Amino acid sequence: MVRGAEDQGEQGLGLAGPVRDLKKARWLEGAQHAFGLGDRLVQHAQELGARQGTLLGELPGPVKRVPGREMIPFFPGMAPSISVVFPMWNEEAYVQRAVAAAREAVSEVTADWEIILVDDGSTDRTGELADALAREDARIKVIHNERNRKLGATLRAGYACATKELVVYSDADLPFDFKELARAVRLLDYQQADVLAAYRHDRTAEGALRTVYTLAYTHLIRMLFRVRVRDVNFSFKLFRRSLLERIELKSEGSFIDAEFLVRAKKAGASIIQIGVDYFPRSRGVSTLASPGVIVNILLEMARLWRELR
Repeated sequence: MVRGAEDQGEQGLGLAGPVRDLKKARWLEGAQHAFGLGDRLVQHAQELGARQGTLLGELPGPVKRVPGREMIPFFPGMAPSISVVFPMWNEEAYVQRAVAAAREAVSEVTADWEIILVDDGSTDRTGELADALAREDARIKVIHNERNRKLGATLRAGYACATKELVVYSDADLPFDFKELARAVRLLDYQQADVLAAYRHDRTAEGALRTVYTLAYTHLIRMLFRVRVRDVNFSFKLFRRSLLERIELKSEGSFIDAEFLVRAKKAGASIIQIGVDYFPRSRGVSTLASPGVIVNILLEMARLWRELR
């Protein structure tokens, strides 16, 4: 509280002489208060930074607490680093477009990122184009499978190469707008979740037969493994890389999406979902709904059944 101007001297505001302007005295006192508040905010931020990485149960604020599970939260102003993983087989028509879209979107979220292209034994120019992109930008990494190892082995290779805090997986044909990544990262942080699995608002664009396959398969996985995910095989999944230290993926083929979700659930991971607009492939031919792929999914499901139940 500021007293009369005549009473303010060296004992008051620490000025060389008496202050006769009451407005000036109040302004100076307000400035001192603001500086003091700023110092306290800096100190508080330093304390928060020092506590980053502690058990979630010890963190301040209204966050979900899971006893015995560690989680690194994303404090405001601390953007997470991100690894983008693209499995690719004969995607010469998409590789450059996919990298351009991912680079633009991820750069709007964080300055610390990498893009990992896994060439699964392509017989076209996919590997050559990927290598050219990597030579232009050191943040782009390329893995070459000597032979076609299918989706599961290809994703496992990409995940093993990832080094950032978050990992996002998508197909090279860009089935969703990659700008959705910013929303996904924000919601993963806001919900303090481990996994974000996106689902398609409208799946009918992929054709009636494949729509039936997708719905039936998702219902089967939900029923057998009690994983309440709306679109199991959709290729937009964002998760904390630390989760890979708690689960071991074994699928070689397209059962990898379901296996990842089931193992994440069994490990106590928190899974959230968001809906996105779906854009079907406009170049090349998808083989994910072929009879051979479907049979292999069922065989892998049977092989891992006891382990995943």
